[in-house]
Amino acid sequence: MTSGQPGTGNARPTPTGADAESRPATTAAAGAPTQPARTSDKSPAETTAPQSPAGDGGATGAAPNGDREADLAPGGPARKNAARRGGKKGTAAKQGTAAKQAAAEGGTANSDSAPKDSTPAKDSDASKDSGTVDSAAKDGTPVGDATKDGEPAKDAKAGDADGKDKADGKDKADGKDKAEDENKADGENKADGEAKPVGPERWEAFASAPEPRPSIFTRAGRAVGRFLIHEWTLATLGALALAVLMTWPTLRYPRYTLPQDYWDPSLQSWQMAWSGHILLTDPARLWQSNTFFPELWSFAFSDTLLGYAPAGMLGSGPEDAVLRYNIMFVLAHALATLGAYALARQLGAGRIGAAVAGVGYTYAPWLLAQAGHLHVLSNGGIPLALAMLARGHGWSLRHGYRPERRHDGWVYAGWLVAAWQLSLGFGIGLPFAYFLAGAVLVAAVLFFARRLRTRQAVPFGRRLFAADVLGGVLFAGVGLLMAFPFFKVTELHPYAERTIGDVSLFSPPVSGFVTAPAESRIWGGLHEGARAALPWHPEMTLLPGFVLYALAAGGLLFSVWRLRHRLLLLAGVLVTMAFAMGTRFFDGTFTYVPLFEHLPGWSGLRTPGRLMLWTTLLLALLAAGAVTALTDRVRELTAQRIPSWPGPWLRMATLLPLLLVTVEGLNTTPHPVVPTQPAAMRSAEGPLLVLPSSQSLDQHVMLWSTSGFPDVVNGGSGFTPRQLDDVRRVSQSFPDQTSVDYLRTLGVRTVVLLRGQVAGTPWEINIDAPVESLGISRQEVADAVVYRL
Repeated sequence: MTSGQPGTGNARPTPTGADAESRPATTAAAGAPTQPARTSDKSPAETTAPQSPAGDGGATGAAPNGDREADLAPGGPARKNAARRGGKKGTAAKQGTAAKQAAAEGGTANSDSAPKDSTPAKDSDASKDSGTVDSAAKDGTPVGDATKDGEPAKDAKAGDADGKDKADGKDKADGKDKAEDENKADGENKADGEAKPVGPERWEAFASAPEPRPSIFTRAGRAVGRFLIHEWTLATLGALALAVLMTWPTLRYPRYTLPQDYWDPSLQSWQMAWSGHILLTDPARLWQSNTFFPELWSFAFSDTLLGYAPAGMLGSGPEDAVLRYNIMFVLAHALATLGAYALARQLGAGRIGAAVAGVGYTYAPWLLAQAGHLHVLSNGGIPLALAMLARGHGWSLRHGYRPERRHDGWVYAGWLVAAWQLSLGFGIGLPFAYFLAGAVLVAAVLFFARRLRTRQAVPFGRRLFAADVLGGVLFAGVGLLMAFPFFKVTELHPYAERTIGDVSLFSPPVSGFVTAPAESRIWGGLHEGARAALPWHPEMTLLPGFVLYALAAGGLLFSVWRLRHRLLLLAGVLVTMAFAMGTRFFDGTFTYVPLFEHLPGWSGLRTPGRLMLWTTLLLALLAAGAVTALTDRVRELTAQRIPSWPGPWLRMATLLPLLLVTVEGLNTTPHPVVPTQPAAMRSAEGPLLVLPSSQSLDQHVMLWSTSGFPDVVNGGSGFTPRQLDDVRRVSQSFPDQTSVDYLRTLGVRTVVLLRGQVAGTPWEINIDAPVESLGISRQEVADAVVYRL
């Protein structure tokens, strides 16, 4: 029996029967003499069968003389196709199986010794042994190409011939595979050399239709839809909507009314307008404002709200300034809610718990007394910056440090927001700066302590380190640039610096922590007697909310935070309360006084009660832990019950804490109408003085000066410069020669005397006195008298 050698046109005999047993494969290794292998007489081009075109039914690798014996031989293409479609018995190829068995046994196999079964020979088998016993070489037996006499090759030529035969066999086997793949792709099969077409898959008609490719508008619509239902989009919209409702009617007449009163809000309206105007026209003159003429660094006489300068670039005049203030007033509440929500979520609270934290932090009753101080209400950057920094460092209160969640982009964003918060003013920005410095120091100590304790390198990363360094430098740079003008003011006006006596006047007693301001709709009337007992109740009514107290107390016992974290939050609440009491807590010897005496800039803070902001934030985080634990428990109970019909009611019950915190933040804040700008102020040339002049009236003048920003002597701030005191004292006899000469010395060219404000003042008599002898002119303009010096 012969076996077809792939790559040649010859059939070579293989040892059979006893001859195969008498010549084991190990004889070659024993040094038996070998004989050169006999190669084909024909060239490879002649012996290799041409491939038939795809779909013509021809067998690839057939003998060149057209004889179908090789095609029908064991291992041939026709027999392979028959075996694949379950054809007649006995057509299975034997040669490949025999070669495999011989390779497994480590000997030389022949076709007679192969097991007779119906297993079809694979193309890979034919290509591996090429119709010979080359597989024996795998066992380490040096076997050459099979020869006609079954003798191994003797020299290198035989090896070359053998390599040719193997290459030809491999090419031929590859050709077979390729032809069979093409036949299968065309839907044809061959049985005994005859091709039979196969129709298309009959189940294709029942397949589902392919989904059409969405258009660009469809994809854009889906993206917008996903954005609109995203958690942070809903949180932002919810914070904005709640801010509008909780501050109503601020936006009812936003161009004519101001919340709380029209004194400090008028000053802050001018601050935003001035910063936006001067940064567009002459940035170098930022700190030399148009008020308090001719004082230097006058823009630093109080907190500046410089971070709102971009808003100040829009619009002009007093009405636009009032509109801008009211919009920023509402947005400040929304940002505070969103910032506290983001911080609670980053630390590990659930959505409802984070919402409780956001509302409790923003609408705490004590903040209603600060409705006229936008620089105090603009505190949303504090929790938002902390949330971003914690996110960038992969840290949360519930899960600890997770290095895989680090992201330097959030770190940069956190430091940028922190710098922006500092630019709004040092009243609440300075404690925030010192808190960040302390937090960085504590985090560094804990990081290296953990590394020494575990003897392992805790992952941090160069990029994160670089972000902290660059962000910290940015934050410190903004702080220094903001602090420099204030230090100059202190240098020029040393009497403006606060003393411990000033701090004592604004230090609240313990009763202040349970007393609500008059603007609280729920507790204002009930706490009227308690407020009367406070020396300066606008800065001493520090109730954060009884609901917030209760939720925080519950959070000490039932919370998602670990016990040590709860205790740390409680310690923070108690410590910040002690600092907020100023000199009322053991005279401040161990709390406020050391900070006042040793920390740079702390002496400028005269109202320690505003540190209640940190107490409120810590209470809100304790409350968020309790509410989150409650919602998690409700979710578990709902999942365990069958049927779960109480589930919706239980989930609605988890909204009760949020509702109670919101209701306790309702207010009765008044919204008085802003005094109208006098017509004389629109055309008066500076430098000018408006009479009467006082701390409260001058704040209106500052607002009116936003029409063109002429230089004015008037001004109101946290302190009164001595020169302005002199002007007010000397000008009480205006118009007379002494006051006229003094004002000319200062450079004043115009004096505007308001008739509606002179009742009960010395000007009530002098307003109609003749001025020809003084060398000045007098003109009636609407309800004012304009004097030109």
